[in-house]
Amino acid sequence: MDIRKKYNINLAGHHGQPMLFAHGYGCDQHMWRYVVPAFEEDFKVILFDHIGSGGSDHSFYQKSKYATLEGYSNDILEICHGLHLKDTIFVGHSVSAMIGILAAIKDPSPFSHLILVAPSPCYINDGDYIGGFSREDIDGLLVALESNYLGWSAQMAPAIIGNLDRPELGEELTNSFCRTDPDIAKNFAKATFLSDNRQELPQLKVPSLILQCSEDLIAPKTVGKYMKKHIPQSEMVIMDATGHCPNLSAPEETVACIKSYLSANNAYA
Repeated sequence: MDIRKKYNINLAGHHGQPMLFAHGYGCDQHMWRYVVPAFEEDFKVILFDHIGSGGSDHSFYQKSKYATLEGYSNDILEICHGLHLKDTIFVGHSVSAMIGILAAIKDPSPFSHLILVAPSPCYINDGDYIGGFSREDIDGLLVALESNYLGWSAQMAPAIIGNLDRPELGEELTNSFCRTDPDIAKNFAKATFLSDNRQELPQLKVPSLILQCSEDLIAPKTVGKYMKKHIPQSEMVIMDATGHCPNLSAPEETVACIKSYLSANNAYA
């Protein structure tokens, strides 16, 4: 098996400490194109597509395996072990932040730090926990996605990206959603929006940075504060950026926050 073809792995920089970038739901590695160049000189940058996304080998997709985030987290470890990565800085956006956390809990050995961009361990409100959505909201979202995926994509993507004064960003995310196989997208949506990994957070032993957008429909500030409280060795930065995709809407600030954290924590090789 060629692991590089399986996950459509692309390398940049080719030297230094590894940085592994993981894209969010309905996206692919292209979503990191404004962030990655800032790290290519100092790091070995690794980009990949989750199975079922982008240029990955879709023949490896198994609905049962990817019915939960655990399937994706096992893939992260397969990439790390397959490429013999050590001391890796993992950068995960949205659901991939949680995927990275689950991978690092299962096997922390490949990782030095986690950068969690707009993360959420649970999207559903539960008692004092405010995840941003009621169970009825999520059920309605999944029903709409099931009945009309393209229509759902056109409606949801601009809301997710925020920054309504920059419609080209919402259009890009819409197009990305629409390029995803609908059946795979539906399964991934269920795995994402029905997940509840709050119990796992205290088990994470890898130092982590939480990048929280100041306004985020998908992961509000209450979620970031909850994660900061429950993840040992974590720091949180509330960004000026709004929306759920600062890697697209505010790449300069995203880069600056990551670099500041890595410098302060002596994470540069």
